[in-house]
Amino acid sequence: MGVYLSTPKTEKFSEDGENDRVRYGLASMQGWRSTMEDAHAAYPDLDASTSFFGVYDGHGGKVVAKFCAKYLHQQVLKNEAYAAGDIGTSVQRAFFRMDEMMRGQRGWRELAILGDKFNKFSGMIEGLIWSPRSGNSNDQVDNWAFEEGPHSDFSGPTSGSTACVAVLRNNQLFVANAGDSRCVISRKGQAYNLSRDHKPDLEVEKERILKAGGFIHAGRVNGCLNLARAIGDVEFKQNKFLPAEKQIVTANPDINTIELCDDDDFLVLACDGIWDCMSSQKLVDFIHEQLQYESKLSVVCERVLDRCLAPSTATGEGCDNMTMVLVQFKKPIKCASSSEEQSSQSKSADNELEIEGTQD
Repeated sequence: MGVYLSTPKTEKFSEDGENDRVRYGLASMQGWRSTMEDAHAAYPDLDASTSFFGVYDGHGGKVVAKFCAKYLHQQVLKNEAYAAGDIGTSVQRAFFRMDEMMRGQRGWRELAILGDKFNKFSGMIEGLIWSPRSGNSNDQVDNWAFEEGPHSDFSGPTSGSTACVAVLRNNQLFVANAGDSRCVISRKGQAYNLSRDHKPDLEVEKERILKAGGFIHAGRVNGCLNLARAIGDVEFKQNKFLPAEKQIVTANPDINTIELCDDDDFLVLACDGIWDCMSSQKLVDFIHEQLQYESKLSVVCERVLDRCLAPSTATGEGCDNMTMVLVQFKKPIKCASSSEEQSSQSKSADNELEIEGTQD
């Protein structure tokens, strides 16, 4: 559901980049929706040996998706687990950290600045009045200093966002997901899902929702949200007797870690505006076809968006915001036996590599 324009906005934001490990291209398009609520992040050089890519699909507004695009990868880097080499834990903590950072005066101000023009102006003024005075402004940002002010008791945004990120270090790929954006890898032309869409009717999601005091009506949490996991959505995270991972809606991501090999063709991260129109395998097939005569990856992404865009809003399918990131691996890598075993376990057209979830 959503408010639609009379004609779609088909202008696209596109980007390409590369380093010695990866090539990537991305594209995003507002489409038929009245506002653009998707955001993305692409940092091929998160550090000297690590690349980071993410897609964020906002709902109820754009600010949480934009906040995640601005800060989530930074928090991955800053977490002590990252320095210890535990990327999975650092990514998981970064997801939870987003909810923490969006609270209070500082959280309100940052969200306001990322919002519409009026809120942006208000946020900037409040920043001048209420932000802590410090000789080193970088310390302020790093420590996310507490701020007194008129919004000190702000509990967080009622809008929210999915988050699906991929972190590549050497031969290891870490995928973290909360929501229904999706990460897919092409291995010898076969699509393998590296994330699971967190819909409320999944048994593990339903169990948590009910235990936390929520309900599911018409496939939606408490009759409104069609996601079981998301960053933001503070109204679903109010049970003071439960930890963050057991709230009605949680930011807790599934974490999947795989060893890359020379059978791996490319990786796709995309919001549900794409997956509502194409299955994982159909998208992988389409990308392979395009790559036969198009080397610029952002152009391939643009063609996917154009293919998914609906001719009208009659059915609603193909009318969402669309964002897609396409990543190719440069260096051939020998297949590890564990990866081969994982591949052999998958049987359906839209396969799912074994997901090492963080579920309770």
